[in-house]
Amino acid sequence: MTVSLEQLRRCHVAVDLGAARTRVFVKGAGLVVDEPSVAAVNTRTGALIAVGTLAEKMTGRTPDYIRVVRPVSGGTVVDIEMAQRMLRHLLGEKLRRQLRRKPRLRAAASTPHDSDPLAQRATVETLVGLGARRVELVDTLIAAAVGCGLPVEQPTATMIMVCGAATTQIAVLSLGSIVTAERIPIGGDAIDRAVVQHLRHHHELMLPSQSVRPLQLALSGNGLTDDGPSRTEIHGRDVATGLARSVTVETAAVREALHAPLTAVLDAIGKVLRDCPPDLVADLADCGITMVGGSALLPGLNQMVHEATGMPVRIAEQPDVCAVLGLGAMLEGKVQPMVLDPLVVRDTFDFDEATADAE
Repeated sequence: MTVSLEQLRRCHVAVDLGAARTRVFVKGAGLVVDEPSVAAVNTRTGALIAVGTLAEKMTGRTPDYIRVVRPVSGGTVVDIEMAQRMLRHLLGEKLRRQLRRKPRLRAAASTPHDSDPLAQRATVETLVGLGARRVELVDTLIAAAVGCGLPVEQPTATMIMVCGAATTQIAVLSLGSIVTAERIPIGGDAIDRAVVQHLRHHHELMLPSQSVRPLQLALSGNGLTDDGPSRTEIHGRDVATGLARSVTVETAAVREALHAPLTAVLDAIGKVLRDCPPDLVADLADCGITMVGGSALLPGLNQMVHEATGMPVRIAEQPDVCAVLGLGAMLEGKVQPMVLDPLVVRDTFDFDEATADAE
């Protein structure tokens, strides 16, 4: 863990800046913000038009002078000023007044595993610009593991897989720390793009940019498993004519299109297990892998991971908010570290007396 639990208990607010959604947890109030990480800006005046859900609905439907931006990419803040403006509007004036009353406002934020110092600095500067005097950074893998109830502080292995929109993070945890981990730039967005490209190349159909996720359109029912529907009807726009058109696609072909991005995820799981000590791998045979993140709800993904690893796989109860709930649990002191009593060495052998006896 990047910081101690004692330091996190002094924080007043926790922020999870994700590529898809931004979530804010306030101590004593719970989860107060859960909105898409999107903002709409008037390029002529620089004014902020909308944030969150309303801005996401504007994607692909705006005139030239309105630009829809995402200030967070892959769990990293790429536009600090826009991220600050987005957070201000998402928090609202009333909540911001309450936070300003804190004499020394402390904030906690989750950062992707193995993020570079520049990415961490961007997260810190974003929250400092909102009034935080001190910002504590916590690894997303640790926060998500705490949020889904894994016993991360125990000397047993727990394996977690954070399936985000832009990245997938996999780690084995023990004694409150990361033993081995891997992060790959494959997430829900890459899987969606694979479906979109398949429909464009093989059916000359262009899907709308939003309304319904193309993945859930193409993979209804049991999705990646063979038990799902064999055919699915999809509505979109013809690439050549530009007119609305519907096509019936074979879900088996869609599963084949998803093979490349999902194979990279399975390879990352194998690498983490190969780098893990054998004793911890033996523990994982019983407890298995816990999947969190919005993309963990991909139909059939847990079954695919189970078949590839042979280990039990479960999806957390609230997979999309586990990271911010884990930060909130640390802030409110619900996580107790394992206390090891120092070993007391009794003086059963006195050197002076032994020397005198020897003489």
